Amino acid sequence: GAVLSGNSFVDESRITGESMPVEKIEGAAVFAGSINQSGALEVSAERIGRDTSYGKIIEAVERAERSRAPVQRLADRMAGYLVYFALGSAVLTYLITQNITSTISVIIVAGACGIAAGTPLAILGGIGRSARLGAIIKGGVHLETLGKVDTVVLDKTGTLTFGRPEVQAVVAAADVSAEDLLDAAAAAELRSEHPLGKAIIAHAKAQGRSVAEPEHFAYTPGRGIAAKVADSMILVGNQAWMRDNGVAITAPLNLGVDAASEVYVARGGVLLGAIAVADTVRPEAKRAIESLTALGIRTILLTGDALPVAQAVGRSLGIKEIEAGLLPEDKLARIQALIQQKRTVAMVGDGVNDA
Repeated sequence: GAVLSGNSFVDESRITGESMPVEKIEGAAVFAGSINQSGALEVSAERIGRDTSYGKIIEAVERAERSRAPVQRLADRMAGYLVYFALGSAVLTYLITQNITSTISVIIVAGACGIAAGTPLAILGGIGRSARLGAIIKGGVHLETLGKVDTVVLDKTGTLTFGRPEVQAVVAAADVSAEDLLDAAAAAELRSEHPLGKAIIAHAKAQGRSVAEPEHFAYTPGRGIAAKVADSMILVGNQAWMRDNGVAITAPLNLGVDAASEVYVARGGVLLGAIAVADTVRPEAKRAIESLTALGIRTILLTGDALPVAQAVGRSLGIKEIEAGLLPEDKLARIQALIQQKRTVAMVGDGVNDA
């Protein structure tokens, strides 16, 4: 749909994989299945039900669940033939022995129950074992194919990363302590619903800092916050917000974090420093990628997030093939193209968009 009025931040990670909430203003497009994070929005629905991106994802999942493993289809065919064999053997046994007990024994021994029931039970057992280990396999066909996989396609948000913004670096300007910078930023953000602000407050509390209550608070969409704390005016926002308020950034601050959101902080018109906020890579992700590479399996990163963010994550994990800015249907098209190249592909993700 489209935003008719209002301003807010929306979590689109279920649909696009974008790790950071996206700001929505009047005229902006909104995906069905998005989660509103802060303010109020009036949205005109342009598509409903199966016509939405979310609906297409659900439809794809339902199609996948209806598929049967090749070994299951083979077992069903064999069971059908075995029924005729068992009945024929039983008739022949009765004609020769005239013994009803022997005839029933032949039917029991030659029956198709073992084949018909054994294959689904084995598949269910494998899927159940995988689930206990934290891997959800969507059907028998995928379990059977897993042993032949030569290409693994990975989502980023929530799979290789935790999927939530966290403070990565606090860099203070000259003659300013990191504690003073963090205290000022947290106090200004205390009444904010912005996801970056929440990350800063959480970091300050985790560091054991007490967060002061602002006396005045004002938020400018797309720019930042102006808050009065202990008779001092504190500004928190992007570089444009600093320039708009006459705060000079005379020397670049080396935050040392690739593709992070840079939050600048000033007090009384003087720059205090900057805070880098970004999604955090899971510590076990690098080990997993190294294991796949050692097995000779090709790894590809497909994400809806921005290219600089995807490249930063990919480089840190040793993934060479990276595509960003993709919707779920784009990811599906890429995977189908790999399959047409005779690759056996496994998709690793965490959300309904990846399903």
